[in-house]
Amino acid sequence: MLHALSRIGRRRTLQGGAVVAVVLGLLLWWVLPLGDPPPSGSLTFSTGVRSGVYHRYGERLRGALAKDLPMVSIRLQTSEGSQQNIERVATGKADFTIATTDALATYLRDGKAGADRLRGCVRLYDDYIQLVVPQDSDVQTVSDLAGKRIGVGQKGSGVRLVADRLMTAAGLDPTHGITPVPAGIDTMPTQLQNGLLDAFFWSGGLPTTAVQELSDRFPIRLVPLEASLIKRLRAGGGPTRYYRSAVMPADAYRSAQQGSAITTVAVANVLVTTDRTDPAMTEAFTRTVIDSRDRIGSEVHAAQLVDLRTAIYTDPLELHDGARRYYRSVKP
Repeated sequence: MLHALSRIGRRRTLQGGAVVAVVLGLLLWWVLPLGDPPPSGSLTFSTGVRSGVYHRYGERLRGALAKDLPMVSIRLQTSEGSQQNIERVATGKADFTIATTDALATYLRDGKAGADRLRGCVRLYDDYIQLVVPQDSDVQTVSDLAGKRIGVGQKGSGVRLVADRLMTAAGLDPTHGITPVPAGIDTMPTQLQNGLLDAFFWSGGLPTTAVQELSDRFPIRLVPLEASLIKRLRAGGGPTRYYRSAVMPADAYRSAQQGSAITTVAVANVLVTTDRTDPAMTEAFTRTVIDSRDRIGSEVHAAQLVDLRTAIYTDPLELHDGARRYYRSVKP
């Protein structure tokens, strides 16, 4: 009798323990997150000069990433622009960056270090080529720049590429037909205002703060880039096929344009990483870029133009596997 009661007690104890284990398991399932752990670690994001759109966008994006990826530390690194950005990411000196498609195509064409490892995440907004002169300048076309002191962008910038190509298309030698001044958007406006430059080229989203602020304190004018020049610019094929004819709206720089739209050249920007970057990290990074469009766009106007419908088109770069995972997850 006692032996039978002992067996019954043991059985009830085991049954009670099983119930407790099930309850604890359900509680853990409810409390703890499922799936892969959230991304963690540190990243370097190469941006641009401090007064340019790349860096202003990077600052706002870092804030959005801090909310969405609290276990990831983002370090911003200023740069001369697209060409330097690409080299940094391709060679592992940075993890993410922004660069223009013509600069990316040039890097790939030249087979530079790490070119085969570059991957795209998001097609962002377009840069517009801006040729800025004093309002009373006699420069009406790019060919009129002959013999003048021209701000052409820093060596590692994207504007340097397109400025040289535009002047070549206009029949000018970009090294001897003008006096090239290798300055960035952080210094060119002041140099123009002080008479140290006769004109400068800039490639950036609209409006670029440095150009806007210059137009508010000094009378400037934007020189149109005529259709025939753009046709000659694109005739070279290769990287120049990424340039397209565009129009800067009349209200981009109100005081500089005096109500007139300006014909120009546009080129797309791409968020860039490499195949070294973890897919989960890239997926989360891509999601934040898309989801934060409106928040960032309220401060950096160009960010408003990021569009989920076109974001996947990162040509000339292959899409990163992590970015592809994101686009599949939001596909209707």
